[in-house]
Amino acid sequence: MSIKHKIFSFVILLSLFISALQVSPAAALSITGISPAIAPNNVSTEVTISGTDFLPDVQVTLIGTTDTEELTLQSWSETSLVVIVPAGLTAGIYTVSITSPVSPTPPPAEFHSFTVQDAPTATPLPPAFGRPQIVIDSYRTNVGEIIYNEEFNLVVRLHNAGQVRASNIQAVFSSPDLTPTKTGGVSAVPGMDADGRVDIAQKMRATTSLYGKAGVQVDLSITYYDDKGAPYSEKFTLNVPVKAINYAAAATATPTGMKRSQLVITSYDADVEILQPGSLFSLEIGVQNLGNASARNVTMIIGGGSSGGSGANGTPQPGGVSGGSGEFTNFAPVGASNIQSLGDFAPGASLVASQKLIVNVSTNPGAYPMKITFSYLDESGNTINDDQVITLLVYSLPNVDVSFYQPVGTLFVGQPNFLPLQVVNLGKKMSVLGSMKVTTTGGALENAQTLVGSIESGGYFTLDAMVYPDAAGPLDLTVTIDYTDDFNQSRTITQPLTLDVIEMEEMPFDPNFPEGGGGGGGEGFPPMEQEETFWQKAWRFVLGLFGLDSGQPVEQPAPMYEEEMIPVEPGMRSPKGG
Repeated sequence: MSIKHKIFSFVILLSLFISALQVSPAAALSITGISPAIAPNNVSTEVTISGTDFLPDVQVTLIGTTDTEELTLQSWSETSLVVIVPAGLTAGIYTVSITSPVSPTPPPAEFHSFTVQDAPTATPLPPAFGRPQIVIDSYRTNVGEIIYNEEFNLVVRLHNAGQVRASNIQAVFSSPDLTPTKTGGVSAVPGMDADGRVDIAQKMRATTSLYGKAGVQVDLSITYYDDKGAPYSEKFTLNVPVKAINYAAAATATPTGMKRSQLVITSYDADVEILQPGSLFSLEIGVQNLGNASARNVTMIIGGGSSGGSGANGTPQPGGVSGGSGEFTNFAPVGASNIQSLGDFAPGASLVASQKLIVNVSTNPGAYPMKITFSYLDESGNTINDDQVITLLVYSLPNVDVSFYQPVGTLFVGQPNFLPLQVVNLGKKMSVLGSMKVTTTGGALENAQTLVGSIESGGYFTLDAMVYPDAAGPLDLTVTIDYTDDFNQSRTITQPLTLDVIEMEEMPFDPNFPEGGGGGGGEGFPPMEQEETFWQKAWRFVLGLFGLDSGQPVEQPAPMYEEEMIPVEPGMRSPKGG
């Protein structure tokens, strides 16, 4: 190859190399946010700049209309910068410029807007007995979730929720899993006005293994003073999420899941809807093994108890089952003891156990908890006693009888008929009843509703109603009494009553008793014979021998009216013409 060709080839390779160097892309530096975006000009303010691809040699500059200020870099990461905006700047809107002049290939400058405002000219007077109160408004990290041995920035926004300015604020970060870097875990803020907010940042690094943890705790202690120099202190606990990856450099053993059985009462029900003192009922209990291991030799103890323990190697030791120390004041077992053997439960297995119980007659109305113990052996032979509690409701409903306090007899159609109703308290306690009402579909009622009130044991309450039946036949009455039970629920007592109704009979026509009068001399009623004694009969016999009146004497009924006698004066004719 000639010298010309060699020189030409070298020039071409050199041009390609220079072009490759010129087209290498710069880092994509950008600003995504500034917090806070507004700062007063009377105090220095710590500002956090969030973004991407920040280099260690970045310079942050505030460019305004009249002022240009290079800011002091407090802390740095690839995604977060903490700078100090000094006091004394002219109020206005500034441009935040981030450059990297020392880098061999500096990225293009990034700009963002920032506002500096004048400090308030007057501070309002605090109310009486006011004090500063520092609370946490929010907190975050610049990495979202922390990773083992990776440095991150924890930013906490403080809020003065009190009525007085807080001065000399000092925040101390500590954690058993995290180590503070650069600042030693201490940050300070000169002051914060009432209702003011300020962000403090702390760089930290996870120096211990975070395997199996969803988050780590960071304790934040804050001390500050009010305008009179009185000290205050607060303590907060922050929870920082952990990223679920291989946290430790060294390999760790993978833990195995713990296997255990767990017996749980999933449902229970009594065959008697309303439990009252003296009620005999059957309690059905649904039991299920919600654990991931079998439960062997399960024993259910109503009222609570325990079984014998187990040895160090898991071998059960003698001791039996103790169920006599339970609570049986209000509910007692009937027909069998309070201990039942339920057998073995595989994971997910379930069954329904039944126990006959009686409510003590001395039990007052209320909600009563009942303790139930399940004693069993796990797969290692250890004895486990699981205690659970259910609740049973006991009522004391009124025991009353609704009837008539005297015989009613037969009712007549269309006629007013008296209904002598009464309510008798047959219970052993006083009953408080509400409204009592009588209804029917076969007639009209009068005085058929009233308020009963309280009735002592053995006492009664009466209601005198009136009914007008519409038709002959059986007449159905319904007596309804409203009241409120022991748990403030509305209830009703209903008692049906049946009476007979007949038509009103008309008297047959008798010629001896014409309308407006009758025989027997116009008295309106026939004469009535009287009973005679022996001497009266003998006297009538003697009168008959002498031809005198010996007829049987009769009793004349009282006349229906008395005939008015009209006196007759001389020269005047009587009404009869005499």
